Amino acid sequence: MRRLNPPFRSVLDLIGETPVVELTRFDTGLCRLFIKLESQNPGGSIKDRIALSMIAAAEREGKLKRGGTIVEATAGNTGLGLAQVGIPKGYRIILVVPDKMSREKIQHLRALGAEVRLTRSDVGKGHAEYYQDMAEKIAAETPGSFYVNQFANPANPEAHEKTTGPEIWEQLDGDVDAVVVGVGSGGTLTGLGRYFAKVSPKTEMVLADPLGSVLAPLVKTGKMEEAGSWTVEGIGEDFVPPNCDLSLVRRAYTVNDKASMLAVRDLLAKEGILAGSSSGTLLSAALRYCREQKTPKRVVTFVCDSGNKYLSKVFDDFWLAEQGLDEREHHGDLSDLVARSHREGGTVFVGPGDSLLTAYGRMRRGDVSQLPVLEDGKLVGIVDESDILAVVEGPYDSRWNRFNAPVSTAMAKDLHTLQANQTLDALLPIFDRNEVAIIFDGEEFVGLITRVDLINHLRRTK
Repeated sequence: MRRLNPPFRSVLDLIGETPVVELTRFDTGLCRLFIKLESQNPGGSIKDRIALSMIAAAEREGKLKRGGTIVEATAGNTGLGLAQVGIPKGYRIILVVPDKMSREKIQHLRALGAEVRLTRSDVGKGHAEYYQDMAEKIAAETPGSFYVNQFANPANPEAHEKTTGPEIWEQLDGDVDAVVVGVGSGGTLTGLGRYFAKVSPKTEMVLADPLGSVLAPLVKTGKMEEAGSWTVEGIGEDFVPPNCDLSLVRRAYTVNDKASMLAVRDLLAKEGILAGSSSGTLLSAALRYCREQKTPKRVVTFVCDSGNKYLSKVFDDFWLAEQGLDEREHHGDLSDLVARSHREGGTVFVGPGDSLLTAYGRMRRGDVSQLPVLEDGKLVGIVDESDILAVVEGPYDSRWNRFNAPVSTAMAKDLHTLQANQTLDALLPIFDRNEVAIIFDGEEFVGLITRVDLINHLRRTK
């Protein structure tokens, strides 16, 4: 199969016509399961399609003029698509992004030249800091601006009705029994639902929805429940977007965060496909749908975006552990609070002979404020930011010599340790002394517990 084409005039010409892969290493029951790699769009997600469509429509309708400003509320991917399309055209891009979005998405947006305004992800519609309300306000106050509003913009579902749907139909030889989608703005569901209703009435639209979202419960019961919270990015809602036509949904599945994370990691391990967290929700629901079928069916779902945007989250074992989404064994003691277990090789540490510059570098790379000091596998000290600062501050002339001093010159050696079988109350006196808790199991060093680790444990414990 040839994949070579003559040179394209622009990267924007690469939007759409994404490949489809059959998943053969999962248990799909009697069904065949296909996955469309929207991660192959130049911006790395399915949202490139709607960005191109919505900007083109705004230009045609005179809503967006030369030198104008594009404003949008986004979980990241629509913003990336808008920046990918809009910045080369000379538009200013202002994006309001909830603070639970991955670091990689935000860095990507800023690298493209977009202005990112972070806001709270724990508030709902009607709150001044809710991302959609904030974006609408910014647009109203910015002369020459166009508020994209992907949630109600008709050019959003139109992009999928005119491009994504026909591509799937052609790629699967006009034989599609079910399409599994998530809902962020509703454009994918509505656009594909409209298309397949015309060309293939047998095709079922299946909703994959994060636990905590109001959409799947609404489909199943007809009642609007109170929204919860979820970790998966880009799909799930606390309201029904205007672009979301839930009447098109034949079946809906609720998928918890843990199942989503494990599914997307399995997708990489089994099929070599690096996908984002929402793709895990879709895959988990698609597999459940396939395994329930009593007759063979052809089912398609999506890699909504690239897993490159979630390396610090979904594909970080320590982040999963902090969120309580891993499969780590729990012991019912203080060792469960240790985020980076020394037993499992997760501890970031230094030796007493390493330089303070080395210690500083490991703190930065590990995103920690203190390091255990180990010699021959034994704990001999602790060094933190204040210890390093106390040694290196001073005259500029000899600063680098001070950074090159060994960790042993700065580390604390008088260590107060706890045994893993002690209770949570034992942590409080340690924290009152502005120390980090050092946990042992007998004579074996287990790891460190910080105030943040305790807060995180209390947050996850119900």
